[in-house]
Amino acid sequence: MFPLRDENPTSGATWITWLLVGSNLAVFGYEVYLQVTGGPAAFAAFLDAWAFDPARFAAGAGAPLVWLTPLTSMFLHANLLHVGGNMLYLWIFGNNVEDRLGPVRFLGFYLACGLIATAAQTAATGLVDIGNLGASGAVAGVLGAYILLYPRARVLTAVFIIVIVELVTIPAWVIIALWFVLQIASGLTSFGTAASAGGVAYFAHIGGFAAGFALILPAWFADRARTRFSAWR
Repeated sequence: MFPLRDENPTSGATWITWLLVGSNLAVFGYEVYLQVTGGPAAFAAFLDAWAFDPARFAAGAGAPLVWLTPLTSMFLHANLLHVGGNMLYLWIFGNNVEDRLGPVRFLGFYLACGLIATAAQTAATGLVDIGNLGASGAVAGVLGAYILLYPRARVLTAVFIIVIVELVTIPAWVIIALWFVLQIASGLTSFGTAASAGGVAYFAHIGGFAAGFALILPAWFADRARTRFSAWR
């Protein structure tokens, strides 16, 4: 299944979502520029400087730039598929979460989910000397919020059956729940190998999703209380 868009309009412009998508794409464009002009060595040096490396962070926690890497790593991506998938999910689901929280709270929510996701991945793999990068932890937090706020929202989805593509609308909770189950299953099967081989940070996805679900609970409770109050009037 490949989500294309949701049928869940917003009440206004969601400029923080646009800004986050644009920032990630701009940084990736700079990464491509580095690879074209400086070659793989320049690209690797850039990632080495700004990705989050648990071992380096623990060893050099007093260095100012090291403290920035949990944030800067959220805007780095390894390849086009990596950034494309993350930005597609952020574009589809982020605008409604921003619409509910407002731009300032949404930005804080997004960054908090990304930081918690990084902490979860580090807790699962230990202080390994492997760079962590990507927006997927923060985007997972957006999915955690969306499934609680808008579980019945319809999502236009491309379903691949061998080579046939069928466009169908599926409830958001189905798509997001399947995604989360896949992350748990993949994380459990990869446990013990991620530390030595790198790869997909499944525990960052799980941690980010859980963080988003937990952080959005006050807004969800407020919505339910408002709905009940309106029904009593």
